[in-house]
Amino acid sequence: IVYAGSHGFDIAGAGGLRRELGAGYLPVLDSAETKLREALEEIPGAQFERKHFSVAAHYRNVNEQDAVKVAQAVETVATEYRELRRINGKKVYELLPNIDWNKGKAVLWLLETLELERGTAFPIFVGDDRTDEDAFTGLHKRGIGILVSEEPQVTAASYRLKDPEQVESFLRELISVLQR
Repeated sequence: IVYAGSHGFDIAGAGGLRRELGAGYLPVLDSAETKLREALEEIPGAQFERKHFSVAAHYRNVNEQDAVKVAQAVETVATEYRELRRINGKKVYELLPNIDWNKGKAVLWLLETLELERGTAFPIFVGDDRTDEDAFTGLHKRGIGILVSEEPQVTAASYRLKDPEQVESFLRELISVLQR
């Protein structure tokens, strides 16, 4: 099992596998964290989350009028910190190092590093967010992407499951087949 967090900026696994991209950006992220946290304190329902290599502003519990304020707060901080880039997720805005790196590049790096790009390995990436599209695209013709969504939508994923319960059923069935 390999852990890849913060949109692939933080990767760790067995045998000492470790990759951290953007460590030089941590002081900038710390400063942006302070400003964004302060800005969001004034907005009812807004939630702040600090990940290792990103800062996130969640607005799923914010009324429509205040959601605009969340977007403005994030944009103000993003404008001040040009070393960071803004990405939009599922009811969340994130600021992360402005490096040409994403979940798709992380998946491809893992396949190469673990020497799995050829042979019998068949990667499966399951995700429910716009930020997962990079991984779905990266796995095109190398594996499969599975979008988790109640609603059909345009995606680079090969398949769709409706909810986490269907993901669990899929994984249980996959394990059952592989154990035969």
